[in-house]
Amino acid sequence: MKQHKKKYSYTTRNRLKIIRGGSDYFDCLETVADNARYSLHLQTYIFDEDETGIRIAAALMRAARRNVYVYVLLDGYASGGLSSAFVDGLKAAGVHFHFFEPFLRGGSFYIGRRLHHKVMVADASACLVAGINISNRYNDINGNKAWLDWAMYAEGEVAAELDDVCVKIWNRSAFRKKCLATEQPTWKLPEGNYPVRVLRNDWVYRKTEITRRYYEMFPQAKTGIIIMTSYFWPPKKLLAHIAAATARGINVKLVLTAKSDVTIAKYAERYLYPWLLRNNVEVYEYQDTTLHGKIAVWDNEWLTVGSYNVNNISAFASVELNLDIKSQSIASDVTERLQQIIGNNCKRIEKAGFEGSTNLLQKFIFFLSYRIVHIMFYLFTFYFVQKRRDRKGA
Repeated sequence: MKQHKKKYSYTTRNRLKIIRGGSDYFDCLETVADNARYSLHLQTYIFDEDETGIRIAAALMRAARRNVYVYVLLDGYASGGLSSAFVDGLKAAGVHFHFFEPFLRGGSFYIGRRLHHKVMVADASACLVAGINISNRYNDINGNKAWLDWAMYAEGEVAAELDDVCVKIWNRSAFRKKCLATEQPTWKLPEGNYPVRVLRNDWVYRKTEITRRYYEMFPQAKTGIIIMTSYFWPPKKLLAHIAAATARGINVKLVLTAKSDVTIAKYAERYLYPWLLRNNVEVYEYQDTTLHGKIAVWDNEWLTVGSYNVNNISAFASVELNLDIKSQSIASDVTERLQQIIGNNCKRIEKAGFEGSTNLLQKFIFFLSYRIVHIMFYLFTFYFVQKRRDRKGA
């Protein structure tokens, strides 16, 4: 069932459930795959050939063997380590498989553009949108606690819209192996009434919807904003919006990781702490595991969740996807969960404490890291061409 909605608009006939990563997410991912009857799309950044990856691959192959059209699109750089035997096994079971623009690919020659979104859609009726990759790191497995992350499960009109997005991205990436155009099964829309819209970022195709949403968040907020992000390196325009919001009394909480998998990114992040603290932003570092979540909630009414990190790479380089939700009940639930995480698992960064514990050498390292990250961003996300606005099929 295809839905043709206006660009950047809300659908309303949806049922939603927020998932806090780990085993709950992978249980849901497997269930969605096992319940698919006609079509199944999986598009993600990292797919590792470990216990978690093998489990999800098995679900994909089971679907293909019962004649479900299964399409798997993985980032060619982040998932490029998959063995030929693993990929051949998927294909032999009937899975349509393709890599998204392997690193340093020719043609249009996009060096840094990566498929960073994480989405599964079954039968254009059920979907998962997440910041969670398919790897043991994101799962509760082998006695290890999963990295903190979030996903939204949805049934309804938004799934049909996401099915259309996945088909277009697949067809543009695997143009010689287009999705089979066959009638979708009919299904009844759920009774849920949660307004949801699909937001996308893809600078090459002039899509900046998620970035714009973050820009809108700060002037529109009436009471408070909580942002959780794994790699915080925002555009200067967003910093200006943050300063303006706190100046008019909006409470802004920023939840970051204390244990980063990218050390230089964490050092660059800490370079911004003095500015954030001067501008009355409450900064918290998550102490438990690595924080990989990408979620923001404001005024107990609005929520955005998906793959978008608050940094220049998500804003100007990667292909990203979020769901933007207007729901007092869901936003309040997420606010409460984030407040519990802040209270139980985070350390607040205080101005006096941070300055007193940071020596000159550390300050220089933070500054140098921030500059290096900027240079690396410009070197590795250079594009020779940007597609025309409103290009057909974008």
